[in-house]
Amino acid sequence: MNLEVQIAKIIEANGAFLYDTEIVTEFDETIFRVLITKVGGVKLDLCANISHELSPFLDVHPPMSERYRLEISSPGIERKLSKALHFQNAIGEKVKIKLGAGQKLKGTLKSADNQGITLETKAGDESYPYSELNTCKTYFEWN
Repeated sequence: MNLEVQIAKIIEANGAFLYDTEIVTEFDETIFRVLITKVGGVKLDLCANISHELSPFLDVHPPMSERYRLEISSPGIERKLSKALHFQNAIGEKVKIKLGAGQKLKGTLKSADNQGITLETKAGDESYPYSELNTCKTYFEWN
């Protein structure tokens, strides 16, 4: 079974869901970030509990060969969308999209399936296959 499936099982045993994993470098430190979601929100205690359970598992099944720091967190209100499931769970939310050609779009995510998305913009509904999307994220309008 692959590592992400095992990580997801540990998270689900704590009542949450795996959103994504990422490896980032910040200030010369490599971070293995595990992003989780939970209905009602992610609290610090939940992140700590999952970290305590996940850490020994990753000691035996490391996600990479180099030294890293484990970080468990929520993807946040403004989160990156990279998988079909991310888009499907964000239907109705405001999104910013950069297409492969560099064009930038803003709108409300109207629909998403396994092939692509439909975005409701000021100009009308526009559909794009995932292959045309470069970077996508939800955004919140602060008033």
